Amino acid sequence: MPFKSLELIEDVKIDSIITIHYFEYMSDYSFPGESHDFWEFLCVDKGEVEITADNRAYTLKKGEIIFHKPNEFHTVRANGKIAPNLVVISFDCTSPCMDYFQDLKTSIGETERNLIAQIIYEAKRCIKTPLNDPQTTEMVRNQDAPFGSEQLIKIYLQALLITIIRNLQLGQYSAPAIKSMKLKSDDLLYNKITTYLEEHIREHLTIETICRDNLIGRSQLQKLFREHDQCGVIDYFSRLKVELAKQLIRENHHNFTQISEFIGYTSIHYFSRQFKKITGMTPSEYASSIKVISDRK
Repeated sequence: MPFKSLELIEDVKIDSIITIHYFEYMSDYSFPGESHDFWEFLCVDKGEVEITADNRAYTLKKGEIIFHKPNEFHTVRANGKIAPNLVVISFDCTSPCMDYFQDLKTSIGETERNLIAQIIYEAKRCIKTPLNDPQTTEMVRNQDAPFGSEQLIKIYLQALLITIIRNLQLGQYSAPAIKSMKLKSDDLLYNKITTYLEEHIREHLTIETICRDNLIGRSQLQKLFREHDQCGVIDYFSRLKVELAKQLIRENHHNFTQISEFIGYTSIHYFSRQFKKITGMTPSEYASSIKVISDRK
């Protein structure tokens, strides 16, 4: 019996990527607006922002996303209090299913957030152009990128759009996204501990304290974080502290000594060393770099 192939249907076809951005903005950032002939979405990773899309105004908070259709004029500004972290991705897609994204502003779930994180991860590996430059109009290819990075960006973006459409069809975006109760026990435990770390971010925690308060063994705890984050739990906790420090620096209400004390460091010198170890910059260098980006808007 002869075999007959099945040609796979592409319901979502991404023709090209225009820009991929991950921005860390000052709390007073304001972008006057633009329109262009391709699709764009903005997702809030941290903080919140005020958005306009043609004559509509929105407040977007952490875990929310908005799509701008081609030729739609849109603006974005921080609220003057919270320094936001934003993902902005623009792309060409003429598939009929893009009608689902017209005027769409919604909350997204863990699956969608993970797909966006994968896009950013691969973009950092295959794009030479800095992802935090709002003036980027052309991304430069990294010739030494790992095999398949660009294709993975396309795959992850298509998977993101498909996931959102499926959830829209099922009516799962009528309320803020709720984490699935079908997560594996390890994922539930990981989420519990990361929440605990966020709640105790201003404290000095040891592995012993984390184990005791979360009823988990030391080896299991370290294994859990190495599987999820490729680092130990204390390294993860340090990264959380530095991310909070970066936000506080961008909000521009406190000096470095105050920030250091706020996030639980007794020495500003140790805080500076940890900050540079994780970001590659001192707090002063980071503040200067962010100000340069903000001043170029």
